[in-house]
Amino acid sequence: MNAVPKLPRRHPVTSVLAAVLSVVIALALLGGVTESFQRDGAPFEQLVVAEHACTNYVYVSEREACVRVYLATARLTVLAHH
Repeated sequence: MNAVPKLPRRHPVTSVLAAVLSVVIALALLGGVTESFQRDGAPFEQLVVAEHACTNYVYVSEREACVRVYLATARLTVLAHH
């Protein structure tokens, strides 16, 4: 009697299909997150600039208010130019 269990071999096409499906899912998730940032929130570069502009505030609430005002002003400026 052979005590070593033998696992069934999978067809190579199954592995390739699983890899392709994994890549498709990863790209869909990445695209969804990217689209969400661009559509719903401020572009990341503007947020970084706003945070750097507001670093002199000690309290988090003041810093957040400064960032909101900075981003709102930046959006109004962009809308005025279009």
